[in-house]
Amino acid sequence: MSLQAVGMSLLWFFLFIYIIISSIDFGAGFYIYYARWRKKERKLVDFIRHYLSSLWEITSILFIFFAVGITALFPSMSYYYGTAFVIPSAIAMLLMMIRSSYYAFESYGSKDNQLYMFMYGVTGLLIPASFSTALTISEGGFIKEQGEEVIFLAKELFTSMYSWSVVILAVVSVLFISACFLTYYASRAHDEKSMETLRRFSLFWSIPTIFSGFFVFIAMKGHNERHFQNMVDIRWLFVISFLCFCIGVVLIYQKKYLRLSFIMIVCQFFLVFFGYGIGHLPYILEPYITISNHGTSDMTKVALFIIFSLGIGFIISSICFIVMISRKSRQGVGNNQS
Repeated sequence: MSLQAVGMSLLWFFLFIYIIISSIDFGAGFYIYYARWRKKERKLVDFIRHYLSSLWEITSILFIFFAVGITALFPSMSYYYGTAFVIPSAIAMLLMMIRSSYYAFESYGSKDNQLYMFMYGVTGLLIPASFSTALTISEGGFIKEQGEEVIFLAKELFTSMYSWSVVILAVVSVLFISACFLTYYASRAHDEKSMETLRRFSLFWSIPTIFSGFFVFIAMKGHNERHFQNMVDIRWLFVISFLCFCIGVVLIYQKKYLRLSFIMIVCQFFLVFFGYGIGHLPYILEPYITISNHGTSDMTKVALFIIFSLGIGFIISSICFIVMISRKSRQGVGNNQS
């Protein structure tokens, strides 16, 4: 395997970690707003807020690391995406600023303000929706190159069935992943009432998540036949992912082994995400950038490989530290409730 492929694999793994952690973060914001709106599970709300204060910093680092890494590994990405991703990225940055300002408002005693809570919850769903357009654009058909000019075909993007299917999948996946994690989280905090509410959310969002995944698969056939056929060729990955999904949902329904259920859900998304990535190869941005062209120099590849490896070690150690801190907080919540 070439250094280019190894570097891309590490970046893809970074992106997967970002998707899982940010989904927990973004979805939790929605559930915090729901709990405040319904005036219930205050203890869980305070607990999630304390946990998310550190998680938000890690998600930001992961996103910046991936964006810088993919641009460094494939410099031409900035040339093509610089035009195509202006509108989605501008919307995403605005939403992230609004969401980040919530923590400032919270520090000044506005954490119970319904407007702030509403904006915090809604932006958590709109941010992944806007970022998902980057994957959609990578399928091709939404930009064209005329001479030295790259033209973004906005009309094609906003009227594409495939584009909207990816947006729907992004939103429902955020709600599903977050609910599954918080169900386990609430059970460890011995908050039975909150756990039951979040368990119902997990079961509810499991249905649109799996159906929206099938919808994306069908829509891809009409948009990118090559990618669709590549994914069909490795369908065993998606079959295993579906089995993981079924195991996770059944365990949540039975209220058993909730940690294992969340692991199964993560495995499901891991297999689907890497199956999608394998099917996308050799293209990074179809049809302009492949994994073997438009790359950087060999010396830079080696440097980036070292940086990516160190970055993974840093992220994993940071996540372990947060888990350790959250366990202590969880024990404190459990002791307060008992």
